[in-house]
Amino acid sequence: MKNAALIKATLGACALLFSLSAYSGGGGGGGNDGLPLPDTCNTNCGYETGPSPSLSFLQASSGPLSVATANVSSSVDGFGGGTIYYPANVNQELAAISIAPGFTNTQSAVAWWGPILASHGFVVITINTNSRFDQPESRGRQLDSALSYLIDEGNRSGSPISGLIDENRLATMGFSMGGGGALRSAARNRLSASVPLAPWNIGGNDFEDIEVPTMIMACENDGTAPVGIHASPFYNTIPGSTDKALMEINNGPHNCANGNNSNNALLSTYGVSWMKRFLDKDRRFSQFLCGPNHEANSRISDYRDTCDYL
Repeated sequence: MKNAALIKATLGACALLFSLSAYSGGGGGGGNDGLPLPDTCNTNCGYETGPSPSLSFLQASSGPLSVATANVSSSVDGFGGGTIYYPANVNQELAAISIAPGFTNTQSAVAWWGPILASHGFVVITINTNSRFDQPESRGRQLDSALSYLIDEGNRSGSPISGLIDENRLATMGFSMGGGGALRSAARNRLSASVPLAPWNIGGNDFEDIEVPTMIMACENDGTAPVGIHASPFYNTIPGSTDKALMEINNGPHNCANGNNSNNALLSTYGVSWMKRFLDKDRRFSQFLCGPNHEANSRISDYRDTCDYL
């Protein structure tokens, strides 16, 4: 009888652990809470690519590298497929970025970011979500799954991005609920960078755990994710010890930071500079993040940061 009771208790405990494990997956699939840690190099790491940057260089419609694409089937595990953008004719490991759209959106909502970032030396995947109605927690886990997919493809012989992925330099981006997902991924993982675009998230969060260098791009006239309810409190919750910035775009509606609009030059300048500074550890881009009077630009209504970034 004692053995039977012990077996029953053991099975019950195992069932409980299984249940908790399944619940913690959050709907993102793939079980990717364990993305590789970022490397610890901060200076002279040898990741720099491209010429010495200038403002006109960053504001251009594309960077110095030509870009190729590869489609990702919706049958992949953990997210709803998407598109990979990567520099063509490059033979070195590069940082990887996953980007998620917002509520009811497909990857087309964030597609502008793919080629612009890839042309500056990153491997980028814009994703479709498992459901167009997925919430930020699920979208964050799907961003993790997409990064894991890029790592696997980088290690797979015959993949178009074989040998191109540095698994220790990873970043997330996302729009609206995808931006909330990017923040949730940054709170859960040790990434190298994150750039939420007009992020939306309600309810509890653990953004006080974020140690990832994070730039929030907000939209002043955002009626869907008002800055005072979403972007600003999110920024304030991220610890002051974390490298962070908040840029609010003047008169911007909810989708002001998605690109393919009149803000392209502004978005490219700050988005590329942030990724270059923290993914490539390229201090040549610090001059565009720390030092300028950002609000002197008529397109910027508010700018906050924790400069200088170490």
